[in-house]
Amino acid sequence: MSADLITAPRRPKQRPGDLVFATTARAAGLLILVALAGVAVFLTVEGIPAFTAPSDALYGASSFLAFVWPLLFGTLLAAFLALLIATPLALGVALVISHYAPRRLARPIGYVVDLLAAVPSVVYGLWGIGYVGTRLAPTYDWLATHLGFIPFFAGPASATGKTILTAAIVLAIMAIPIITAISREVFLQTPTLHEEAALALGATRWEMIRLAVLPHARSGIVSAVMLGLGRALGETMAVAMVLSASGVVTFNLISSDNPSTIAANIALQFPESTGLRVNALIASGLVLFVITFAVNFAARAIVARGSKER
Repeated sequence: MSADLITAPRRPKQRPGDLVFATTARAAGLLILVALAGVAVFLTVEGIPAFTAPSDALYGASSFLAFVWPLLFGTLLAAFLALLIATPLALGVALVISHYAPRRLARPIGYVVDLLAAVPSVVYGLWGIGYVGTRLAPTYDWLATHLGFIPFFAGPASATGKTILTAAIVLAIMAIPIITAISREVFLQTPTLHEEAALALGATRWEMIRLAVLPHARSGIVSAVMLGLGRALGETMAVAMVLSASGVVTFNLISSDNPSTIAANIALQFPESTGLRVNALIASGLVLFVITFAVNFAARAIVARGSKER
């Protein structure tokens, strides 16, 4: 065959619509990165003065670390308790939707759970104040009376129900839609042949889920839980409305003396703050930004590693 008959493969001609779409997608991606970098730069520049601020600018704390540590403790404690409550419930609902409930019933359940994510946080806060807290107050009193030897329930119990445990329950309800939606999709992606092979070998439905579905969905479950953690870490209004915070560091879950969270403290203190106090609140926001970014970055890394393993 002569050389002149060998021609290089032609690249398909790009249509104008494809070019516009590709350019718009790149611009959108870059815009998100620019916005994220802008937020980080703003928080860093405005928060640096708080690191050397005097005590009166740090709401009586001797240093910035002493100011932000109780807030960070309360943030992590509330988020951990929320995940402790939300994770088993969300995974159970996801399994019911994907493998147990009939299709005509599974879809409505999925829609209802997804709609929970559309409820404003203020509504959750009102629900936590007007219903959850008041209904749980007798339970807190019972826990303090009968289980007061446990540090978590040492009491004295809050008469209003505005405790860190109430805030965690509200956060759990808010995190359930995120964890459920992601877990449900991951469960549905399990290869059908794996499920049928397990059933053909005599496994029950739960054994099939334990041996075929859950191992396949492990990385997706972890990423769903961590994204739910990011939701719980950053919640502001619901926690500010439900929690009766006094800025202490304690593991007592049912007392009126509760640690506050970073986001709730910013929402409550920012309107009346001026000068270096504003910088202190922004610096605490920087701490929350770093933690939330690390949680979401870790979730994405786990998802990427799980995809490579499959």
